[in-house]
Amino acid sequence: MAFPTIKPTSRNFDAGDWPVKTFRTQAGTESRILYGSQRTGQTLELSYQNVTDATAELFLDHYNEVRGTYSSFTLGDITAGQGARSGWSGNYDALGAGASGAAYRYDGPPQVRAVKPGISNVSIKLVAVL
Repeated sequence: MAFPTIKPTSRNFDAGDWPVKTFRTQAGTESRILYGSQRTGQTLELSYQNVTDATAELFLDHYNEVRGTYSSFTLGDITAGQGARSGWSGNYDALGAGASGAAYRYDGPPQVRAVKPGISNVSIKLVAVL
């Protein structure tokens, strides 16, 4: 089962940073060493407001299928703006995990809050995996 291709109501993307170690010398100058060639620590928070319980269940089913925070997965075709990227008008790879073919994993379980009978709000936080 693929990550649900539903347009999120809101999206919060943290682009992360490159692995850098900063040292300050005794003379007060600063020296930085780059320890990698790709950004790390990207997170993607998605919110789906007022969706049917059946739609909310798609996220719970996907979470179970990938064994919670254990397995990683892709968010669909990066060039098509599917699912988590739909509604974004910039380059679709900008919301990617950095490298071609990079994936995400769940940071924790999807949060489902009932709004009224049959309608829920779903919040999901994903972490990039290189």
